[in-house]
Amino acid sequence: MKYHQINSGLFVKNRRKFMAEMKPNSVAVFNSNDIYPVSADSTLPFAQHRDIFYLSGVDQEESVLLLFPDAPYEHQREILFLRETNDHIAVWEGEKLTKERAFQVSGIRTVYWLQDFHKVLNEMMTYADTMYINTNEHYRASVETETREARFVKWWKERYPAHNVAKSNPILQRLRSVKESEEIDLIQHACDITEKGFRRLLGFVKPNVTEYEIEAELAHEFIRNRSKGFAYTPIIASGNNANVLHYIENNQQCKDGDLILLDVAAEYANYSSDMTRTIPVSGRFTDRQKAVYNAVLKVKNEATKMLTPGTLWKQYHVEVGKIMTSELLGLGLIDKADVQNENPEWPAYKKYFMHGTSHHLGLDTHDYGLLHEPMKANMVFTVEPGIYIPAEKFGIRLEDNVVIQEKGEPFNLMRNIPIEADEIETLMNS
Repeated sequence: MKYHQINSGLFVKNRRKFMAEMKPNSVAVFNSNDIYPVSADSTLPFAQHRDIFYLSGVDQEESVLLLFPDAPYEHQREILFLRETNDHIAVWEGEKLTKERAFQVSGIRTVYWLQDFHKVLNEMMTYADTMYINTNEHYRASVETETREARFVKWWKERYPAHNVAKSNPILQRLRSVKESEEIDLIQHACDITEKGFRRLLGFVKPNVTEYEIEAELAHEFIRNRSKGFAYTPIIASGNNANVLHYIENNQQCKDGDLILLDVAAEYANYSSDMTRTIPVSGRFTDRQKAVYNAVLKVKNEATKMLTPGTLWKQYHVEVGKIMTSELLGLGLIDKADVQNENPEWPAYKKYFMHGTSHHLGLDTHDYGLLHEPMKANMVFTVEPGIYIPAEKFGIRLEDNVVIQEKGEPFNLMRNIPIEADEIETLMNS
């Protein structure tokens, strides 16, 4: 891994929290992700399943974590299973975790090779009444590929039909949504790498540069700072491309007078940052562009203040919609009649701002979190309003990442990344 080793104490705490929520006499199993094939002998880069990483810190394929807090013997309460390494693997694939190294990473003392998994699990099942299976219940999930976890669940249900079944995901949704201080530090580090990439761009962008050249500059800066690269597929949308919310082609030339919407951010140690900035290709906003820009910035700043403990996600978006309506009226994009005659299910402001304002952020860019439950301190959210005007061939979105505080306004993890229009112009022309 490129990143510095994370102190195993984080994963010890995470396991302790999860096991405290388990039913008596129950077992939970978590599997790593597969390495997915492309064609012939090609594969996609490995990306670890975030749940096993959250609970163990193990960032390696063919790994399994077993938790059994009520096991009859202490050494059976936390068990890691790893693919056995050897000299051949070391030559062809590089270093894999040894048992001792796995303990240093995870804080788990009992480590077996994967070939012993079924034998050990069978013994655990003779003691246990319930199995926690780990299914993906994220509100945005749409999974067509059968995962390693899904294959395990299918096999386990056939092998142990007499046991009770419980779900890990509701526990993880709550636990992962509230960050430990170490996790906030890792997200902050990802934001700091993102800042370096953005500042690099401000001196690079000029008329006729291409979107993919901008992508390359960012990738260079992210990777040289120990990131694997982008936390998600980058959006580098110049001109009217900004009005396509998930524009990812990044293949057009940036023309003088246009704006570039940059939804780009680095990951670090599997933790995501998520930034959006909008900058002028020429280094100067037109008066109209700046007016819209400042309206979006005002909505972002006002929305941020509402992210406090006890806030409900759905009601928060209703209130943000009221602020956006006021700004759109001021810009002349909608009028009072539009508001008076609006459909409550699709308010007038949605014509120019059609997406949500905030989502959880963490190990996943759209991280775990139960949206029907009140917000809590140490949750990390994005704040990302936008105004999209196809008729004027530009769109503006601004996005920061903030930590909800016990009292007062959220703490902005992107406080050092330029966002004021005047500052961006100054930096682009310095």
